[in-house]
Amino acid sequence: MMPPIVFLVLSIMAEAGIFIIITLSLNLEVGLTGLPQFGRVLAVEAGAFAVGGVAARILAYALGFPAGINYAKYLYNYRIVDAIEKVLAKNVPLAIGYFLLSLFIAAVFGAGIGWLTSRPAIRLREAYLGISLLAWGDVLMWIAYNWWPLVGGSTAVGVPDPLAVIGETYGGFYRFMFMTFLIFGIAILVYLYLERLTKSPFGRTLKMHRDCELAASVYGIDLVKLRTKSLMIGSAIAAIGGALYVMYSAVCNAGTFTRLLWTFWPWAYMMLGGIGSNSGVFVGVLVFIVVRALIVLYRFDIARIFHLPFDPIWLEYTFVGLALVLIVLFKPYGLIPEKPTSALSNERIQEIIARVKGEAKKGS
Repeated sequence: MMPPIVFLVLSIMAEAGIFIIITLSLNLEVGLTGLPQFGRVLAVEAGAFAVGGVAARILAYALGFPAGINYAKYLYNYRIVDAIEKVLAKNVPLAIGYFLLSLFIAAVFGAGIGWLTSRPAIRLREAYLGISLLAWGDVLMWIAYNWWPLVGGSTAVGVPDPLAVIGETYGGFYRFMFMTFLIFGIAILVYLYLERLTKSPFGRTLKMHRDCELAASVYGIDLVKLRTKSLMIGSAIAAIGGALYVMYSAVCNAGTFTRLLWTFWPWAYMMLGGIGSNSGVFVGVLVFIVVRALIVLYRFDIARIFHLPFDPIWLEYTFVGLALVLIVLFKPYGLIPEKPTSALSNERIQEIIARVKGEAKKGS
């Protein structure tokens, strides 16, 4: 039996890995580009529905199982998914291919939804763009929730487990552990990619757009195209986070993709860590999720000790609201603020300084 502390640590790592990916994508669009992104849930949904409604159907069709409209019916779907997992448990290359295909399809759908929603809204400014993206997120969720052939509507659909071989051979604990480390590993890869992107010429162009759109346009930068690229890259990354979430939980339920969980929580994580700072986001997500997990675990004890005048179930949300107020008051730049970066390496800067000093001596 899994020790409770091990289960808690693995649960925190899995949740942190998923939200690190999603919050880093939000930081790319908000922290680096300066876009008012209040529709992060939209790309997460696109990735989740791409796996539950498209990639799983492709796999079912390839294995000879019915993959039409009836695929999403509740009991029928779970029988098909169970049969698919028995095949995956005996065919590791197929399972790996299905996992990679799912992430690829999710990224493509995320980038596509980022481009599509940017078309009518990308020229808008400030709150107008933010509200437009927020509305699109709710539209997609309600479509999936009410149109059952996509991902089962309110009853959800099962998602074939790419790690079925581990669960069948070693048991659920090892599957849970391996998936957790896989998710966290992908989160680290996304962090390294965005760190490299941030320090690239494209990243510096995004910062120019954020700091002064007028200066960027004066230098001949197509602002609409730049915003579109930022939205597409950010949405593709967020969609991968959504895909990992449904593969981790082995179910895709449209009703779970709310703006609170998948838009406002990432905003809170980003504000705590530091807007514009990838390392700050990484730390902010970890700190916030650890504290939230401890509050959820001990909230009834906290309520009893401190005699809270409200139901302990609301303690988590009260903490987040209070934390956001305190962050704005005392840590407006986050735990790890964004550091200014130079377009030149330190060695190059020292070389230029030495050259200037040498020319100054010659002139004197």
